[in-house]
Amino acid sequence: MQCPFCNNQETQVRDSRPTEENSAIRRRRQCLACGGRFTTFERIQMRDLTVLKRSGKRAPFDRDKLMRSVEISVRKRSIDPDVLEKMVSGIVRQLESTGETDIPSNLIGSLIMAALREVDMVSYVRFASVYKNFREVKDFEDFVGELGNPSSIIHDD
Repeated sequence: MQCPFCNNQETQVRDSRPTEENSAIRRRRQCLACGGRFTTFERIQMRDLTVLKRSGKRAPFDRDKLMRSVEISVRKRSIDPDVLEKMVSGIVRQLESTGETDIPSNLIGSLIMAALREVDMVSYVRFASVYKNFREVKDFEDFVGELGNPSSIIHDD
């Protein structure tokens, strides 16, 4: 593993422990050259996923990008990082368990929205505003109005 501080290739594992309900291993490492310490995670990857974007383009699935988009939605909200990690891992497992390697981007967005709705409604609305491309205040009003309606379901427009 390459040191992120000095790019040395020789690092030593100082501590290893399971995380995320035993679906990943967290390793604390130390660089043998500069002494810097950093953390790495080892996760099971069942298959390589490809995202089919709305534009028709294809891109490799990036778990970190999914996590970043969720983190933007929950910014300045008091949500435990472990909850986010479990949520993202659950979404990735759902995507991998479809049996498909080509995943439509709208499926990913729908899974994120469903998960955020369970975790934090403000984050859910924030994500929806970008995902559903709200352009006017009325778009927010309509969306938030549907939240109070028990028959409202998550759907793509």
